[in-house]
Amino acid sequence: MTDTQLKVGIAGYGIVGKRRRDIIDARDDMQVVAVCDQTLDGTGTFDDGVRFYDVYTDLLGESLDILFVAMSNDMAATVTIAGLEKGLHVFCEKPPGRDVADINAVAECYQNHQNRVLKYGFNHRYHDSVQDALAIIRSGELGDVINLRGVYGKSQLITFDQTSWRTERALAGGGVLLDQGIHMVDLLRLFSGEFTQVHSFVENSVWGHDVEDNAYALMRTADGKVAMLHSSASSWRHRFHLDITLSNGSLVLSGILSGSKSYGEETLTVIRRDKDNMGVPQEETTRYNTDPSWALEVAEFADAIHKNVPISNGSVEDALKTMQLVYRIYCADTTWTDKWALGAEDV
Repeated sequence: MTDTQLKVGIAGYGIVGKRRRDIIDARDDMQVVAVCDQTLDGTGTFDDGVRFYDVYTDLLGESLDILFVAMSNDMAATVTIAGLEKGLHVFCEKPPGRDVADINAVAECYQNHQNRVLKYGFNHRYHDSVQDALAIIRSGELGDVINLRGVYGKSQLITFDQTSWRTERALAGGGVLLDQGIHMVDLLRLFSGEFTQVHSFVENSVWGHDVEDNAYALMRTADGKVAMLHSSASSWRHRFHLDITLSNGSLVLSGILSGSKSYGEETLTVIRRDKDNMGVPQEETTRYNTDPSWALEVAEFADAIHKNVPISNGSVEDALKTMQLVYRIYCADTTWTDKWALGAEDV
């Protein structure tokens, strides 16, 4: 490690924390020096010299410049705040906490530490299909957005090697909408702007946990863009699909490259409005074979630190607005809020 390298600690050394380390190890301006995870056996040193701990407070005793937070939802805000108060730059995975109160607490803390960089891992914004679709929309070549229809689903609440805390409201705060659907909520905001009207149905009738396994939302912006969302933990087939209809055509994002390789190939189909309106317009489909998103978002984080430029994706303001929209979806279904005594006072 050279003197110019930033010293990194990773709080939460599971699947995501280890993947972040892979990205950091490939850079020459950062070096992981220590990690922590409750599954690790006390305190020690890996064969490669990286020190490990089983509690985050011990990790924060290291001499660090950067903290990556990849912990359970109940710990995300607490550890982020601890990192900021330690004077560190912080990168926190989504969601930013269990509820809006958690991210409000982080935002309040950040007001006193704005000389540090705080970024949230809304990873899907960095996928090539999303970036290309956004460029087309911003160019105006297909006109204005009319409506959006997004589906993001998996086969159950707990998949692959995930741990069961995601089914426990006290730890997770919410179910599939907060854990996975938050990515689609963030993309709907990215493509359409802020929503002023929200209607929803939120259910836990499939798996019976005290967090939702399906959420259905219908939303509208002040200028009339309408979005429909289905976030599901009972899709049986993993699925990512987003239709964006514009005045002169449409964009279809299908599949998303992921570590599990279970959401199918990532494609973007550009459909140009048929002048004769016969329903068989010209279509062009691009397939994406690599996923640069993890490296790109860490690169943006690094640029913000080195060049003192603002975060353009995943800022604390972005995280707060996306979290507020997630909770507006929860609170729009009064049977759900009554059942779990959810309050809308912070939304």
